[in-house]
Amino acid sequence: MRTSVWLVRHGQTRANLERRYQGLGDSPLTNYGRLQIEALAARLRPVPFRVALVSPTERTRLTAEAILAGRAGIEARLEAQWAEAHQGRWEGLTYREVLARYPDEARARWADGLDGRPQGGESLAEVYARVSAAWGRLLQEHAGGRVLVVTHATPIQLALCICFGLSPAAQWHWRIDLGSITAIDVYPSGPIVRMVNEVPRIPR
Repeated sequence: MRTSVWLVRHGQTRANLERRYQGLGDSPLTNYGRLQIEALAARLRPVPFRVALVSPTERTRLTAEAILAGRAGIEARLEAQWAEAHQGRWEGLTYREVLARYPDEARARWADGLDGRPQGGESLAEVYARVSAAWGRLLQEHAGGRVLVVTHATPIQLALCICFGLSPAAQWHWRIDLGSITAIDVYPSGPIVRMVNEVPRIPR
């Protein structure tokens, strides 16, 4: 029995374009981001999903709505455990702005590795714990199905680390672009990667 999990990163937002920290906060999709989600919807149209698990941000909800448009009988559930890392008071700032405002905090965050965090935000260890719980529940509740997960870069990177027994510190080895698809087939004997970071072409 195979559980097929399709992990999708949302389309581009204004904050992404301006290279600003974006965690639980929202920023509007750009025109390019809307084209990205249209391309995702076209690419995934043949895949008969049974359920969709969606991070509760506007950018992920809009991406999921485009992918699921015209499909009947698919349950879409908002799941906070698939949210991006909480950026605390760094939310909405560029890295240069963070260094200017909170230089000691920035140095401490990177020095502390998995446990480093911005004030009011999450550490990578904390995000890994909740994504691990979400992944385990997905495989338990939807065994044998095709599951769409519309989420963010960090949870997708961590899901790949979980599948292959890697430390969450290895998450940066996986490139996950905006508007991309990563698909994993999970068998009782272990996971098989179908694709990582496939970005559907936007028609001209």
